[in-house]
Amino acid sequence: MPFTSTDRDNSIPPVVSKGYQAKGSYQTINGLKTYVTGPATATKAILVVYDIFGFFDQTIQGADILATSNDQKYRSRRHLLVPPPTTDEHKQKLGNFFQTQAAPPKTLSKIPDIVKEANQAAPGGTFQSWSILGFCWGGKIAALSAGADNKIFKAAAQCHPAMVDPNDAKTINVPFACLASKDEPADDVKAFKANLTVPNHVETFSTQIHGWMAARSDLEDPEVVKEYERGYKTVLDFFHSHA
Repeated sequence: MPFTSTDRDNSIPPVVSKGYQAKGSYQTINGLKTYVTGPATATKAILVVYDIFGFFDQTIQGADILATSNDQKYRSRRHLLVPPPTTDEHKQKLGNFFQTQAAPPKTLSKIPDIVKEANQAAPGGTFQSWSILGFCWGGKIAALSAGADNKIFKAAAQCHPAMVDPNDAKTINVPFACLASKDEPADDVKAFKANLTVPNHVETFSTQIHGWMAARSDLEDPEVVKEYERGYKTVLDFFHSHA
């Protein structure tokens, strides 16, 4: 999970296709390796939950975009919950791990302590507001974190989410954005939107694959870059309007 703080013209800086140099730093928050970016004076924060591939340049660059692209600056934190896969065998084992020991409902219990510890670095001892953004598996966590028991987040978003369940939408209690790729089941995405009772933005990026805003984005492809930029601007605009 990453953490981003923000304090708006919402312009996206030029995307770097290769060799991106991170603007933030790695810290340990609640025992988890965390990428933290954005100005220390930021008064709002975004918790970003990675896909299973962890700290890829594309997701680090995305965190920096969220944290620094507008006049409302964010503190962005990306947390790595488990080591990223390095071999096909590791990928298979990790996939099984995310379905069992690290199933999204079991991961939710970590979030309040992450937020509590991260707040200690905020001006005045707490951030004015928190938003949450999740990719793939992290998108499921974002949806569940914004459910009926949510008292932490003022807005939430998921990008190319895994395990889309229209029933999750019924209990979401804060403004919610869902940016789907062409690979998510269209009927599930449509039903998810129909069940939302909060302000929302649900959109399918029909030319993009699952993972285009995170580890699987090919930033040497101009069409991917265009939709990567548009995806992050959409999320920023949504959070600025609702958090």
